[in-house]
Parts: sequence; structure tokens; C-alpha cells
Amino acid sequence: MLERAEAFGKHLFHHWGDRSVVHVHLGRLGVFLHAPPPAPAPRPQVRMRVAGSRLVADLVAPAICARIDAAGRRQVVAALGPDPLREDADPGVAIERLTGRDAPVGALLLDQSVLSGVGNVLRAEALFLCGISPARPGSSLSRDEAYALWRTLARLMREAVDDGRILTRVPAGADRRLVAEHETRFVYRQERCRRCGTRVARGTIGGRTSWASPRCQPVLRGRGTRAW
Repeated sequence: MLERAEAFGKHLFHHWGDRSVVHVHLGRLGVFLHAPPPAPAPRPQVRMRVAGSRLVADLVAPAICARIDAAGRRQVVAALGPDPLREDADPGVAIERLTGRDAPVGALLLDQSVLSGVGNVLRAEALFLCGISPARPGSSLSRDEAYALWRTLARLMREAVDDGRILTRVPAGADRRLVAEHETRFVYRQERCRRCGTRVARGTIGGRTSWASPRCQPVLRGRGTRAW
């Protein structure tokens, strides 16, 4: 029987009654497909089925689906940075890791050993809201800037849990539940900044496409210009 489930960043841990743990990382393609019981036999590509009296969930195409133990779970977590959604998170650790490295802050935010749970949408939108260019070296951030970035990510992530999607921009007077997806971003996959109207700059940072407003997120003179 499933006793409890917990998330740490992008990692999901199912704790079972036999003291085993199933470690799941969805990656970019993984998904749980839900259906009411009784469900048909699992398709060949199903990696795990969780069945209860009210719901059957099939896991398809995860990056990781592995049966481990408590020690294995601790090993996975030890390699991760703090998760802004967790009550036991220490923002000081993330701030030290952000400000102590010369890599672009846009790359550091996708590094799960710096902090956990940030993907490309959150990276682009949180940096925009904080007025920080993704090309700036982490070491150029003040501790106040790094802490503001942590707080912004924590807020966006908590709201995303409640909304079931990431909403960083909600037009005045609009119902959060009904806002169209293309209206919910300031810079991510936008042609122009939805605050100032400047054409959004696009580049590759940390192996992923990054979006930023040159006017709202200026690059410090002489710092980070090669990365953007």
C-alpha cells in the first residue's frame, strides 16, 4: 500500500508499506495518465501503475522510474539544492550557490544542485520580475538580489501549485482561471516584452533557450555580454 508521496524539486518519491521507495522524474516527456477503475490492462509503455478504489494512474515515458530504499532517497536529495516549495528549505544555501559562481544566473537557475524545481518558464519569468538579465554572472548578484529571486520563485511556484499552471502575468480584472496561456507570460516565448514593448532578446543559456527584455533586464556593462 502507498503510505505517502513527497516531491523534492522535480523528483517524486512514493513511500510504500514494504519500506521501498519509488523514485520518479518525469523529465520533459513523462506523464501520469489517470482513469477511473476498472482500467484496461496497462499498455506496453507503462512503467508503473498505481491503482486505488477511485483512481488508476499509469506512468508513461518518465526520465527516471526506479525502486530504491531510504538510503537511495537520501542520496538523490543530497545532490539537490533547496526546493522553494518545501518548508525545510534553507534559502541561505541557494543564495550562497547563486552568488558564489561566475556562471550566468540563467544557467545556475536550471542547475538543480543550486536550487530545485526551476524550469525554463520559471527561470525566464522570475528573472524578468526581478529585473535581472539571465546573462549576468551569479557572482555579480548582491545577496539582496539573490534573496529577492528566491522569494519570487517561491511565490510563483506556490501559485502554480494552486492554479495548476504557471501564471506570471494576469491582465487587470481577468479571472485567473480563464486567462489564455499566451497572455500569462511577460517574456517567455514572447516577441515583445509585455511591460515595455521592447523586442524580447533570445539566446541559449544553460543549454536551453532563454528570453529576456533588454530594457527591463539590462546586462551590467562588461559583465555577461558574451553569454547573451
